[in-house]
Amino acid sequence: MLCNSLVSQSIVTIQRRTLLVNGLEYRIHGVCYNPVKIGDDQTKALDFSHIDQDILLMQQANINTIRMYSPALKLNELDKFAAAGIKVIVGFPNYISNSLYPDINHGTYLNYINTYKNHSAILMWELGNEYNYHPEWFPNTNWYTILNNAAANIHSADPNHPVSTAHGEVPSASAISLCPNIDVWGMNVYRWDNPSGAISQFLPLSAKPCYLSESGADRYNKNEAGENQQNQATADLAIWNNIKGSFGFFAGITFFSFVDEWWKGGNPNTQDATGFINNGVPYDSFANEEWWGLVDINRNTTPAFDAIKNAFTQFTTGIESKEVNQETVLFPNPAKLEANLRLSKPTHENIVVNISTTTGSVLVSEPMVVNGIEIRIALEKFNLAKGTYIISITGKTLNINKLLILR
Repeated sequence: MLCNSLVSQSIVTIQRRTLLVNGLEYRIHGVCYNPVKIGDDQTKALDFSHIDQDILLMQQANINTIRMYSPALKLNELDKFAAAGIKVIVGFPNYISNSLYPDINHGTYLNYINTYKNHSAILMWELGNEYNYHPEWFPNTNWYTILNNAAANIHSADPNHPVSTAHGEVPSASAISLCPNIDVWGMNVYRWDNPSGAISQFLPLSAKPCYLSESGADRYNKNEAGENQQNQATADLAIWNNIKGSFGFFAGITFFSFVDEWWKGGNPNTQDATGFINNGVPYDSFANEEWWGLVDINRNTTPAFDAIKNAFTQFTTGIESKEVNQETVLFPNPAKLEANLRLSKPTHENIVVNISTTTGSVLVSEPMVVNGIEIRIALEKFNLAKGTYIISITGKTLNINKLLILR
């Protein structure tokens, strides 16, 4: 029997760069979810005929979050996600020419929010998707003005959930300054198999959380003129391995995408090999729009599904069983001459301190002894250039990874 999700509300707050669900840290280990039926396109209603099967597959892969470009319109759909422990990032477009989905332009997004704001499936409200790439869509005004005003309206209607946007790549400092009402910056980032640089680029621009609202690989290789499932799996796993050390500085990822969409590149009744050149898409620099699913249109799993399952296995619930203020804290950050790690509890043990680039190259490896609750790392003696690094601490009981900005 489904839970009454409208009663068991989740309150989502922000502490530093971290999302909290009912006071506990929440890391987004997710997928983009836009189920379109064979023969349909984006003007038709989403196809939830596979929702039970999809949820089972998501649970198998330890997916805790889905990002939707348009809202689920029925209560029982949200109920099913809530009952499965899956949170939903609910997206709203700015404008649609029919009344099928709520949008910003007509103000109907607020009707949806007022209806479902107490539903426990809701993680965030999200406005737009890569609209910064299309200024021609806004000839009479600025998208960032629309975005900021809509976010303010949402805050007034629902103070218990953050407002995000899915920005194409890293927002500029001016874009961020135009949108003080945005709580979480989603970034659609395609940088081969290592988008970690986008996270480090964002950090000096804003103290707010960010997450990767899209990243991943398709499984059709244009150079081979055929499907290459292993390439997709390799790329997706590499993306995860390159970003996972940055938790604490970003809120997570929703891989693009859970299921293939046949409407995107040609005849919606067939899976077409059309697309466009994109130098950031692994491993052929070509985005084959209809081949991004971790599962195909018939819900057959791929090696990429298994790769994401393995990546997310260590986070089976998504909500960590500790309060955020019990975490190890790195300070100051950004740092100059030294960095300090304050542990959650005292310890006495031998450790190794590694300082690596964000791509995994170890620059410093130094044994130390920790006796107490703090570890001091004298950065000045390592002659490191300004930039972003990963500090790793390993010992008998300690296994810590932190992102460090060196100025």
